Amino acid sequence: MSTKKLTLCAFLIAIGTLAGHIFYIPVGVSKCFPIQHTINILSAVILGPWYAAANAFATSLLRNILGTGSLLAFPGSMIGAFLAGFLYRKTGKHIMASLGEVLGTGILGGLVAYPVAKLIMGKDVAVFFFVLPFMVSTIGGTIIGNGLLKILVSSKLISITD
Repeated sequence: MSTKKLTLCAFLIAIGTLAGHIFYIPVGVSKCFPIQHTINILSAVILGPWYAAANAFATSLLRNILGTGSLLAFPGSMIGAFLAGFLYRKTGKHIMASLGEVLGTGILGGLVAYPVAKLIMGKDVAVFFFVLPFMVSTIGGTIIGNGLLKILVSSKLISITD
């Protein structure tokens, strides 16, 4: 592990945790959080799949401890972050990181949220209840994340290929 990567992880986790107090979209028992998806894209492309998933886990944990998140943050954010990083590493394409984040969070995370809501949180919801709100949140955050990546690359603050 490099000090540079760990420092960036801490910075992204802090932004994700603090922004949870400011901006989220409540949908039933979930809190849709576009900033998390922005962070997932940045982590996936800059740091890789394992760091991205670890960042998503740490941010979800801190937000839950502070009372600004829900248990549903874990499956969606972690699956999307890992899949985004994995697909980016395999292809080197930002579009594949975006696809991984949207499919991982919006569809897979939305489906995995169902048993979490039903069995752990005791909420009676339909199987596909979380897919649409998770998709809306992740698409918005993914667009922001890609915009930030373009700015960082064009200003030569980071060096990545696409």
